[in-house]
Amino acid sequence: MSQFVFPETWRSPGTLRHAGRLLGLYLVRRDGAFEDARMITEVEAYDSEKDLACHARFGRTRRSEVLYAAGGIWYVYLCYGVHEMLNLVVGPPDHPAALLIRSVEGIAGPGRVTKALRVGRSLNRCVTEPGCGLYLEDRGVRVPGRLIRRTPRIGVDYAGPIWANKPWRFTFDPTKLRATPAGPVQG
Repeated sequence: MSQFVFPETWRSPGTLRHAGRLLGLYLVRRDGAFEDARMITEVEAYDSEKDLACHARFGRTRRSEVLYAAGGIWYVYLCYGVHEMLNLVVGPPDHPAALLIRSVEGIAGPGRVTKALRVGRSLNRCVTEPGCGLYLEDRGVRVPGRLIRRTPRIGVDYAGPIWANKPWRFTFDPTKLRATPAGPVQG
């Protein structure tokens, strides 16, 4: 059974905890006749002004202001003038943090995810609920901790070795989940 995940779910402190919780949830996109839903399989955490890989590292700017909002909204931006990047803002107000959705089941790479799901900057600052056309559903998938791999984030060498090497990329192989008639559950 699918259950909508309320935006308030993401407003408590704990960026890394939220990263683990996002794995296994479904990213649902509805745009006119287009509809798709994919299980989230890879995310990266970006946490606070201290994190030199986070867009908030320079403080509040026009671009980063969305990160200071209460969790449960989307942060969508253009990367290198080519790809849209989709992030879920997490945490309490005034604590800039977000989770970059890097992969969903069947689609690897954050630019490919946004292209396949028709995600653009018009969704920036949109609340994660059905009326937005992009939201999260819990379909009963539980990813056990033993299946979650934590590695350094990708493409953040500019942040220096301390921040580039933080194991803040969370990923799992969905084929490792044991399937049941009701769908995948923890193995």
